[in-house]
Amino acid sequence: MQSRLTYILFLLLSVISYGQVNLRVTSDKMVYTTTDVVNLTILLEIEGSDYNNQQTKLRSPDFSKFNLIGTGSVTNGLMDPETNMVIYQSVTRLALEPKQKGKVKIGSFLITFNNKIYKTEPFEILVKEADKKPSVAVNTSKDVYLNMEVEDRDVYQDEPTIAVLKVYSRNMDNLRRVKNIHLPKDNNLDVYPISMAKSEIDPSDYGNMASQVLAIFMIFPNESGYVEVPGASASVSSYAGKNKIVSNKVKINVKKLPEGAPESFKNAVGNFKVSISNVSKEKAEVKKPINVLVKVSGEGNLKNLELPKIAESSDYDVFAPKITSKVTTENTGMKGEILANYLVIPKKAGEISIKTENFAFFDPSKKEYINLGQEVLNVNAFSHDQIMESRTTVEKVNEYTNTFLETVNTPVLKTTSFKVKEKNKFHWNILFVNIAILLALFVVYLLFRNWQKKRKLNKKIRERLKTDVNDYFSYLENLKDKEDYQKFFQTYDELDSEVRSQYFQSSAEDFIDFLENYKGPAIAEQYRSLSQKIQIEKYAPVKSAEAVDMLLQSIVELYSQISK
Repeated sequence: MQSRLTYILFLLLSVISYGQVNLRVTSDKMVYTTTDVVNLTILLEIEGSDYNNQQTKLRSPDFSKFNLIGTGSVTNGLMDPETNMVIYQSVTRLALEPKQKGKVKIGSFLITFNNKIYKTEPFEILVKEADKKPSVAVNTSKDVYLNMEVEDRDVYQDEPTIAVLKVYSRNMDNLRRVKNIHLPKDNNLDVYPISMAKSEIDPSDYGNMASQVLAIFMIFPNESGYVEVPGASASVSSYAGKNKIVSNKVKINVKKLPEGAPESFKNAVGNFKVSISNVSKEKAEVKKPINVLVKVSGEGNLKNLELPKIAESSDYDVFAPKITSKVTTENTGMKGEILANYLVIPKKAGEISIKTENFAFFDPSKKEYINLGQEVLNVNAFSHDQIMESRTTVEKVNEYTNTFLETVNTPVLKTTSFKVKEKNKFHWNILFVNIAILLALFVVYLLFRNWQKKRKLNKKIRERLKTDVNDYFSYLENLKDKEDYQKFFQTYDELDSEVRSQYFQSSAEDFIDFLENYKGPAIAEQYRSLSQKIQIEKYAPVKSAEAVDMLLQSIVELYSQISK
């Protein structure tokens, strides 16, 4: 019995020596609306000298039914003059935003001190529906109010949420005077309109206030954390002038994307597909560009998406793409496709693989990352000789005929009308003359081809064979100003053919050799570079006025030097 009393006495002494712990929580009120902020105050008091025996931090209950807006704490140390007891006091403040209506339970706060768990008593608060009357931040018109409603205030980074902007007034005529609607702007947000068309006026939205939907738009938060969406604004016209009205601000909880993202993930959030295709109609030829289309389609943050590029390779050269978008913003999200049209120039003949970079995205519905990997396009590139050998006889005859007509100044044949006295009599002489002329032209053509291969050009070309390039320059300038780019490149081809023909060079390769021998390697390299730029811009899906203007300057400079 004495040993038990001794144990109890030592236990009481140890409790007194360790001090006392007081933990309690209070709320600023017990009834809230869905737009109110719940303020909680947690008070922790420790009496005694061994305050360092706190074993755990203050643990909060489940706040899944709230959005945590802010938190703060302060610690003070006091001395009771009567008992000379040291009292350490810690005050923590929490600001919560309720997510649902009805009775909401706030659980116990816990702390462990000297191997003992202290906790607060759970309690309930009542959350009611907020009044429909909009909260207005800045309002210069007392009879007109703007209200911004956000559909989902709990989203991931780069995941969209839909917002609706409404105007309210007791006088329906005021709603018709609302103009100049400006959607919210902020560096942490990307805002895209869905519909800027005004809806029908609802005369009895609530009470005696009429309302009208002014805009529906989509918000993409690009940073995690609690983001405040600035108010939208509009102007109200009256006889006295224009008054500016501003809507309420809205706070949204932007969840950080989960950890474990693949290296190929950039900022794509949604559900996407990637494809690559060759859209050129002609066969792929070495040192000539082909059009390769990379398409990203699906639903998500398409307009600020970082597209997968074509990976670099020693088998081909790739140039910056022309980006076009076919995207629509709807109430269900942003849908469509982004097209990147690349110009790829094969460096070698044979099978080459054109690959995209690895691409991954985060799917908010599944809450996981999806890695699509690479897309591969296999292209069989041919050399120039292989392309020539694969042509049909008709294609070869057409090319020889076009070359002959471009390089040979054929005489103009004038037809003479003969008066036929006897209608039934056939003139064989005329038929023989025409056949003889055609045979003579064909023989001249064969002789010219044979002479062209064997003859070496004299250093000085007769002046009468020179092409007046200035006429071509003026015509190209007019076509550029009219943005008739198809005719522009056709005219350039005519100019190039005329200049080559005056030097008796039928192909571009032979002309480059001629320029190296008679004009110098610098002019030859300039001609080769210009030809490549012409091909790139000629087959580009979207023509650039600045690029065509630079091409024209290069054409004038180069061909002026060649024709000296």
